[in-house]
Amino acid sequence: MDYRIFPPDEILETTVSLPLSKSVAARVIVLSALTPGGPCPDPAAMPDCVDTRVLLTATECTASEVSAHASGTAMRFLTAFFAARPGASVTLTGGERLSARPVAPLVDALRSMGADITYAAEEGRLPLVINGRRLRGGRVRLDASASSQFASALAMIGPLCEEGLDIDLGGEIASMPYLRMTLRMMQARGIDADIEGYTVRVPAGEYRPVAAECERDWSAASYWYEIAAVTAGWVTLQGMTGHSLQGDSVLARIGDRFGVLTEFTDEGAELSATPDLYSRLDMDMADYPDLVPALAVTAALIGLPFRFTGIENLRHKECDRIEVLAAGLRALGCVVETGPGMLGWEGAREPLTALPRIETHDDHRIAMAFAPAAVFIPGIVIADGDVVDKSYPAYWDDLRRAGFTLTDAAVPLPEAEEQA
Repeated sequence: MDYRIFPPDEILETTVSLPLSKSVAARVIVLSALTPGGPCPDPAAMPDCVDTRVLLTATECTASEVSAHASGTAMRFLTAFFAARPGASVTLTGGERLSARPVAPLVDALRSMGADITYAAEEGRLPLVINGRRLRGGRVRLDASASSQFASALAMIGPLCEEGLDIDLGGEIASMPYLRMTLRMMQARGIDADIEGYTVRVPAGEYRPVAAECERDWSAASYWYEIAAVTAGWVTLQGMTGHSLQGDSVLARIGDRFGVLTEFTDEGAELSATPDLYSRLDMDMADYPDLVPALAVTAALIGLPFRFTGIENLRHKECDRIEVLAAGLRALGCVVETGPGMLGWEGAREPLTALPRIETHDDHRIAMAFAPAAVFIPGIVIADGDVVDKSYPAYWDDLRRAGFTLTDAAVPLPEAEEQA
């Protein structure tokens, strides 16, 4: 459904229960499935989103066709999971966009460890035919510049390998905090995994069962930081703490740069707006790429020039997120520039001649990042709004509870409103 969005009539003050972190949950599901005798994750204690639904179902399979649908996380984690699972015989497929995303670096690394994986169609792309076995392991080289999930996928199966696993990353890795999250979760389960320079070291061993809990999602929090900034309202994020496995919790430290203060209380993170802004927002976002959509739109809406670098891997998400973000910002009248691993805006604007329609290109973060633009452009249209189901199915309901009005964009506006 395409949504037409209007801002709250009054100053915003709301309390939000964010979804559980799909990044943490995905690792919990895989690690639990790799733990002998470990408890199965309770689906009710997992976030209700595409990634976790796919993983919960797939990790119970040993033979069949398994679809990762639109989940890049599931594609990468399941490729390694099935390769290291003796007796598994699966064909791993995915949706059209997912099938176009690269998987060769992971497959090449697994093959060098002894995995039996073949491409069913195009070389380097899904579908994959995987016959599981105990892998040799040892030392492997991996290009993880496109996604830290390649390294996380290998690290999680490392303890099952005969020789353990040393992963030479060969240089810069995208989204390093996500890999560190993986290693910390492995350590909590009794595996002394660590990273030294550009090498991840994972000894052979056996995971220890633990009672795992998921955190609230700091990536989802970014849209509420955006809403607090553009409405000058008050937002309470229930259950959020200053201690988190998630790299995106950096929001609590950098929020004041774009006008949002964070105070942690017994209830959660309390966000409030401040008129004190940085003069511009120049940041290397290599470690926090999922924050880029919300931060870019926030900065554009409040008039804060920005330049984000280190984000080349955003071209390999659900869409080319750099170009789709740039297109959406241009629809808001912003004169933006893009380049290799860069998105920037120096403050120049062009007049709007029509209400913008934001094409989401099957990307949940594009939909959620542009929706708050309704505060300045009432009636903005977000196409294919149901894409938020990938990570935050309740997003539109939470917006309504905060006072936003959502209507079916297929219903024409009254003529007076169109002219306004």
